[in-house]
Amino acid sequence: MNSAVSLILQRLVYSLGTLALVSVVIFAAVEVLPGDIPSRILGREAPLEAREKLRVELGLDRPAVERYAIWAGNALQGDFGVSLTLRKPVSEVVFPRLGNTLVLAGLALVFYIPLSIAPALVQAFRPNGVADRAISTLTVLVLSTPEFLLATLLLFGLAVVYPVFPPLAQVSAAAGPIGFLYMITLPALTLAILLAAYGTRLLRESLVELLDSDFIRMAELKGMTRRRIVLRHALPNALIPWLNATAINIAFMIGGVVVVERVFLFPGFGSLLVDALQLRDIPLVEASVLLAAALFILVNLAADIGAILLNPRLRN
Repeated sequence: MNSAVSLILQRLVYSLGTLALVSVVIFAAVEVLPGDIPSRILGREAPLEAREKLRVELGLDRPAVERYAIWAGNALQGDFGVSLTLRKPVSEVVFPRLGNTLVLAGLALVFYIPLSIAPALVQAFRPNGVADRAISTLTVLVLSTPEFLLATLLLFGLAVVYPVFPPLAQVSAAAGPIGFLYMITLPALTLAILLAAYGTRLLRESLVELLDSDFIRMAELKGMTRRRIVLRHALPNALIPWLNATAINIAFMIGGVVVVERVFLFPGFGSLLVDALQLRDIPLVEASVLLAAALFILVNLAADIGAILLNPRLRN
């Protein structure tokens, strides 16, 4: 167990260092963006005195290193400045949209886990059988389908032809928690299907490879049933690479769901980042990218910890 604790602490230190480095990269990347911020806010025809006054108010007259230190220190306290386009604190803009996407990702994860594990187990019990080939064909078909097309097909099938779910995932405080989950079920299901196709293929390959190993053959010779071998011996080991892939999938759901959000008109974090980039809202861009990177690092840290705890050599 000491080895596991040591590895977890190492991963934690590595994650904090990575986040610090990412914050420097984000700030430096924004610094080299073309265009003058005061001119974008006031217009190119604004007087030079007004633009210079705004530059001082925004702190743009200070050295870049000083501005980074101030920005990073404020970000640690949850203060990301004021949105240049919305004229309100960035935290009031980002966190509600981030909360929407986190709920969407959480519901998608609830669907993703059984949708990726159950088919892989069916395939592992009878490799190269009819079910295995059918599921493999289906996963390849899903993987080759563009996100917008799958989202549109599900929208047409489950909201138009068979109106099981609402066509638009619009957030309403009056709907309540149950109503909110109902409204986002269809986009969450879309994300889960997209990600489960990859997770199923990865887990299936891991299970089949493990079932062909020597220790599994020894268990079979001892008279253990196929079901017990798969569930007790093969599956825990196969879940380690699956966890890492799941971490990447969760990070994708948080920052890369723009297409799905656009199709269902969902006010999420991904579409907010795209809008901020189009409007060149620098404080909003910096905050959005930093939070997306922090969540990506956090999810990967959780996956690393889970993989360490699943490793039997480190649990003893």
